[in-house]
Amino acid sequence: MKLHDIQPADLAVRPHYIWANKWFVLAAGDFRRQQYNAMAVGWGAFGTMWGRPFAMAVIRPTRYTYTFAERYDTFTLCAFPEKFRPAVQLLGSRSGRDCDKIAEAGLTPIAASKVDAPAFAEAELAIECRKIYFDDIDPKNFLDRSIDRNYQQKDYHRMYFGEIVAVRGSKDYVR
Repeated sequence: MKLHDIQPADLAVRPHYIWANKWFVLAAGDFRRQQYNAMAVGWGAFGTMWGRPFAMAVIRPTRYTYTFAERYDTFTLCAFPEKFRPAVQLLGSRSGRDCDKIAEAGLTPIAASKVDAPAFAEAELAIECRKIYFDDIDPKNFLDRSIDRNYQQKDYHRMYFGEIVAVRGSKDYVR
């Protein structure tokens, strides 16, 4: 699939739709050193923070990818054509601690253009981010107490704000 460089201001996505229905694969680590992991993510946001384009993604501390997100300064968010839904689901349901789930999913990690974390050859959209902020979700701040039902194990997410430093995508993602 031919991907085009896209300026962050020209990225055309329906934020709620893409997070809730397409999901992303978040990869953290260092591609060149072959030290990375990836997982499916369905919760996050895009916007502007401190005058910069950013993506916010969340990772539970129980996930193997969390160790890579903590150790390295960058991450990528990749969206895939619908035919890769089973691969994305596999990345969300298996742990990289126990197997090479990326290989099992049949996805091909590749070097991103500006960050150390990998992107994927099969992706139709790759958003490259440099971490600029993190915070832990604190349940005492839930104004809607029903949100806590998402945390049966009390494994509250860490939020990562990443400045978007590069975007590559199919023509469907260009405004």
